[in-house]
Amino acid sequence: AMAPSSANIKALNAVKTYQTIGPDKLNQLRHVRYFKNKQGIVDHMKKHAEHLRPQFEVALEEMNKQLKPDGYAQWTVPNGGYFLSVDLTHASAKRVEELMSQAGVKITPAGSSFPYHHDPKDCNLRIAPTYPPLEELKTCIELLCVCIKLATAENFLK
Repeated sequence: AMAPSSANIKALNAVKTYQTIGPDKLNQLRHVRYFKNKQGIVDHMKKHAEHLRPQFEVALEEMNKQLKPDGYAQWTVPNGGYFLSVDLTHASAKRVEELMSQAGVKITPAGSSFPYHHDPKDCNLRIAPTYPPLEELKTCIELLCVCIKLATAENFLK
């Protein structure tokens, strides 16, 4: 905390303009020592993929079963990463987020894939099947599918 004079604030602002927040050099050194080389990173990411694969399989299986036959949405099948990008067939992503929240499940905010979270079509959801424990994930995805179907039906009733 500081209580500088007006002149000191002016002097500090002039210096502060050139300062930047840089990377944490000690943390970078820890990473280099742990992974040792590129192959160390590749091997670690393969372990990561094996750990996450079951969660993506559960989510994709349930969405294929619940949503694909009637065309409620389409989604990516990623080769990496932590999210599924789900595009709804009708403008209802914010409503799905609201329904999920009312049911007690927090999802990534609707439109998160877009700058400033502004999805002009209100149709994109960024789902993180990597977050909930595997034993809870199936229930979460089943609920997501129900919310997508309900929001779509509400859209038709408007």
